[in-house]
Amino acid sequence: MTPASGLRLIVLLWAASLVLAACNTPRASASPTTTSTPSSAPTSTFTSTSSPIPNPTLTPTASPVPCDPSTVDFCVVDGSFLFQRPIALPGIDTIDRGYPYGSTEGGTREPHHGVEFENPRGTPVLAAASGTVFYAGDDKTRKFSPWAGFYGNIVVLQHTLTNAPFPVLYTLYAHLSQINVVTGQIVTAGDVIGAVGMTGTAAGSHLHFEVRIRPEDYAATLNPELWLIPHPGNGSLSISAMDDHGAQVLTPFSIQSYPDRSLPFTAAWQIDPYAPETLDPATPWNDIAALGDLPAGDYRITFLWKGALHERWVQVQPGKLTRVEFVIK
Repeated sequence: MTPASGLRLIVLLWAASLVLAACNTPRASASPTTTSTPSSAPTSTFTSTSSPIPNPTLTPTASPVPCDPSTVDFCVVDGSFLFQRPIALPGIDTIDRGYPYGSTEGGTREPHHGVEFENPRGTPVLAAASGTVFYAGDDKTRKFSPWAGFYGNIVVLQHTLTNAPFPVLYTLYAHLSQINVVTGQIVTAGDVIGAVGMTGTAAGSHLHFEVRIRPEDYAATLNPELWLIPHPGNGSLSISAMDDHGAQVLTPFSIQSYPDRSLPFTAAWQIDPYAPETLDPATPWNDIAALGDLPAGDYRITFLWKGALHERWVQVQPGKLTRVEFVIK
């Protein structure tokens, strides 16, 4: 589970992030557009209508206004940002997007059931939330995947969190060089539970981090990008796409960042949809692709489906989740 080049991050210049207002935008025409290209700059502008959104806390609150992303262009909701980063500064506390959640690297690798934090061996690994140690040891003694020895030294924490969409959630920390806790121990968010390593099948030093609904079910994972608290000033984006028969549209998505809509985009990503093995119907966001920890601002999402280019303009706001759902007629 080492980073590779399946997901390309092209950073041209990060402009100052905009702090935008929460709103639901009327749904644009459901028919595809064929006259624009992913790199063209838009002619419309957006005017903020409310005060900035504060940064998130560990305890999220429910969205006060129900939002149906299938009838509007996007929804801005509170999300479920329940977990702190498992790596603290000066370590690398950002997710490596070379091998993102759900990726198969073009069919060349096992679908990724978590995300990775590239750090040197020995970097402290922290509990992402308070809870109980469900298991601490090696995964030859007790398996958490179909293969013994896949994760190496592993810690699994059990969490019962206020306002969570599930009664219990689990976080998994793999490839550890050192384990600092024992099964049954009570831990507090931020406690050191181990150290980064490369045990198991890891080919390089990194932390493999997962969010699970059921602790020993390899298929019961959620994309950590949508559960980790974004950095200050950042928000997250979830994407769903289906046809008019309700079948999921699994196609790559191109995402461009526009701190100023009157200028060309300043950063772009191409993200693949999750592999079918990692599509969990229990996810509260109905997501088939996602990007977390994005600077606030305007974003353009485009994808090709059956020869037609589809697009959507959305807004990402600090400490919030932007939900986008395409329904292709």
